[in-house]
Amino acid sequence: MAALTASAYTVPTDGPEADGTLAWTSTTLVLVQAAADGFTGLGWTYGPAPVAAVVTGMLAEVVEDIHPDDVPAAWTAMQRRLRNAGRPGIAGLALSAADNALWDLKARRHGLPLTRLLGAVRASVPVYGSGGFTTYDADRQHAQLTGWVDGEGIPRVKIKIGESWGTDVPRDLARMAAARKSIGDAELYVDANGAYQPKQAIRVMQAAADLDVRWFEEPVSSDDLPGLRQVRDAVDPDVAAGEYGYDLVYFARMAPYVDCLQIDVTRCGGITGFQRAAAVAAAHGLEVSGHCAPHQHLAVAAATPNLRHLEWFHDHVRIERLLFDGAGAAEGGTAAADPGGRGNGLTLREADAARWRVC
Repeated sequence: MAALTASAYTVPTDGPEADGTLAWTSTTLVLVQAAADGFTGLGWTYGPAPVAAVVTGMLAEVVEDIHPDDVPAAWTAMQRRLRNAGRPGIAGLALSAADNALWDLKARRHGLPLTRLLGAVRASVPVYGSGGFTTYDADRQHAQLTGWVDGEGIPRVKIKIGESWGTDVPRDLARMAAARKSIGDAELYVDANGAYQPKQAIRVMQAAADLDVRWFEEPVSSDDLPGLRQVRDAVDPDVAAGEYGYDLVYFARMAPYVDCLQIDVTRCGGITGFQRAAAVAAAHGLEVSGHCAPHQHLAVAAATPNLRHLEWFHDHVRIERLLFDGAGAAEGGTAAADPGGRGNGLTLREADAARWRVC
């Protein structure tokens, strides 16, 4: 029997952050704890605080009589419970965090690192530095990028473009050029967060041809599958999308339209959903990339044969280091998959986290 509880923590950013289609000054992490036999597993997602109420009000009761080792059975029971609540969105975030917590609980009960429980194909996970928010001035962007490349040895970095729903392309191009100057020969990635129209996105890459951009994330809305294909077929960088996927049908539908499929373990149905989505990608001959929540992804990323890399997202790296003991660093372009100890190797800093707790 596993008991699920949930809490939420809203942490202010270290400065205003924005991408092409959204701005924010704080981020909420919803933490699920799964307890059994004196052990507690941790899983989380990033989303609104009401996610916690879905966990305690809908999911906890359906897993309480399931053996804590039977995570697939718990996942199935939780998914069925959510049928009329709507799987995408808040309910999917709750399912994902609960599933992550149950896998972590199983590893801790058996005295294993989560990587050993899942079975690793790599000892360390390739990462790319991610941030470069549109709110950054030139100095802040340069400092962040050089910190990753020169300070931490991360050979691939990403900035946000598509500012103000794609209405300031000259600044996008100027920031891309500045990023290339900052990082030298490192790989340059960009993320438009769906801000452009298809032909506009193509023109942006044509104008940036001398910058050797390698990754073009969500050049158009991820709901515009024909638009993704149009851009993918016309530009040199790999086109990526998928971070908003909540179920396998979404990933199966998107796979034919992208060069790399993004999966978010805090949205897609947790570790259980991530492994299934990665298999869908593999069936289409694609690699996958873990989206955000880096320390929640590490174990499953290490266990995924067709993984390309993991997003080392500035906002979430900072929050996970503030809230958890055991949150590590990325050096030389990789992060250790096994931080040591049982489960995911993390411990909630309850006294420190209390100041940000909202429920």
